[in-house]
Amino acid sequence: MLKKLSACVREYKRDSILTPLFIAFEVLLECILPLITASLINTLQSFSLETKTSSSGIVGGINSILMGWANGDVIVGIVFHGVILVVFAILSLSCGAIAGKTVANASAGFAKNLRHDLFYAVQDFSFANIDKFSSTSLVTRLTTDVANVQNAYMMVIRGGIRGPMMFTISIILSFQISKTVSLITLGLMLVMATFGILLFRKVMPIFKRIFKKYDKLNQSVQENVRGMRVVKAYVREDYEKDKFSAASNNLKSDFIYAEKIMAFLEPMMSSVMYIAMLFTVFIGSVIALGMAKPLGDNIQVGEISSLIQYAMQTLMSLMMLSMIFVMVTMAVESGRRITEVLDEKSTITNPENPVTVVENGSVEFRNVSFKYSEKAKRNSLSDVNLNINSGETVGILGGTGSAKSTLIQLIPRLYDTTEGEVFVGGRNVKEYDIESLRNAVSVVLQKNELFSGTIKDNLRWGNKEATDEEMKQACVLACADSFIETFPDGYDTYIEQGGSNVSGGQKQRLCIARALLKKPKILILDDSTSAVDMKTDAMIRKAFAEKIPDTTKIIIAQRVASVQDADKIVVMDGGKIVAVGKHAELMQTSDIYQDVYRSQNKEDK
Repeated sequence: MLKKLSACVREYKRDSILTPLFIAFEVLLECILPLITASLINTLQSFSLETKTSSSGIVGGINSILMGWANGDVIVGIVFHGVILVVFAILSLSCGAIAGKTVANASAGFAKNLRHDLFYAVQDFSFANIDKFSSTSLVTRLTTDVANVQNAYMMVIRGGIRGPMMFTISIILSFQISKTVSLITLGLMLVMATFGILLFRKVMPIFKRIFKKYDKLNQSVQENVRGMRVVKAYVREDYEKDKFSAASNNLKSDFIYAEKIMAFLEPMMSSVMYIAMLFTVFIGSVIALGMAKPLGDNIQVGEISSLIQYAMQTLMSLMMLSMIFVMVTMAVESGRRITEVLDEKSTITNPENPVTVVENGSVEFRNVSFKYSEKAKRNSLSDVNLNINSGETVGILGGTGSAKSTLIQLIPRLYDTTEGEVFVGGRNVKEYDIESLRNAVSVVLQKNELFSGTIKDNLRWGNKEATDEEMKQACVLACADSFIETFPDGYDTYIEQGGSNVSGGQKQRLCIARALLKKPKILILDDSTSAVDMKTDAMIRKAFAEKIPDTTKIIIAQRVASVQDADKIVVMDGGKIVAVGKHAELMQTSDIYQDVYRSQNKEDK
């Protein structure tokens, strides 16, 4: 997982490296400041810059240097210490500011690359891959999960360096001043760390559970927004509100439970911090006054202030590390969900040396069986054999759930067969370059989708280089030109998201025109004229027969009238082809076809 996610840093490696570097300088300067403060206090206490500190090691060395440079004058010494404090503070602030800028660039850039890679990965998914994750889950991974990983990355490259470094340096310098005080502080921190680990172990399973509930919440929102007209038509607003509230409250309950547990952490850490300060002042004062010298300690008043600051820095760094741990805990689950998408391999891939030219629009199914999932107990399609000649018009008829849509989705390889083979232009579809095959096969799916933008923008999905004249010709064929011309802006009319400002029939005709702009060898209409009146439907079929006679046309329809003039009609039932023939033949041989025809034409048997 880490390897996959770290690959998304890419061009932001420089900022990711500079951030810890500047943080290291900032921490180092912050840790020196208490020593300068201690030296200043000792100078004021002694009223003489010649006072010698009894400290040894790093601390004693720094005190000696600072006090030795002050030339025997108390005022000069104070000014000198003040200047050093200001310079070090400014340098520390500058390093922190630069680190803040670089960490912002690194984390935001990292998140941008993550979203880019996720989105591009999804674009390569087959329908089977999308079915596996669901659209709402993919949206959550692209938004909430990426934000969690971004925040964790920012915390790690900044606080992940600052916390341990501050902790280590503060402990070392604290031990240089007083082993007794430092051991007490260290013991208190171990108690706090143990308590924190117990809390985290309690909280981690909750965070893992939360992300699945995010998916359900997003699903509720998405379904409600997309189906708003249906919700209002059936006066189901209260039901949808209750459903959303239930999902939202369920998520809230888990967060509250987690926050209640984590709420113990802050007061516990604050208590430990004040206890550490109390011990530091008390024991430091005892040692400084000469009342006791445990472990051979010998400190002055100024060094007590250093010990207090180091104790606070140590505990604050531990608190920072605990917050990073919480963030990383959430991010690990988010990272796992992101990696699942990045690692997912499309079930449909190009072969080696793919064929890039589709010779004609012939289609053949040989012993084809298909099921949507390996775990499915039964096939959606079973033992399908069908031959369609190039240029033919073929109608497909059958009841709901007879797998009509499933059958035609195998032609452009939206799904791959479970068993058997599908041939287009005399070649197995698996031999083709996927882009070349799909450019030769235009599919107007059952669920029509228009995108926000002008009518021209939507039409150019079929051919981005299409001229205005080509778009108009396609719209004339699809009987869409007549209503487009009634709009004040014509072909520049803006289509709202999902095509909400056009009718169902208008949307279908625009989608058919978009498919025609590809100039396909095979045109598939999956019940794409269901919202169109009978007269317009007949006009569209007539235009197809006259203007694109060489294009193979496969029409899935519920109305017999839409397919009865086809070269052949395929009747499906229960995922199988039960009859093939022309209208007159099927009226004699197929009971299912007869029943459908008579029910639609109000005839008795």
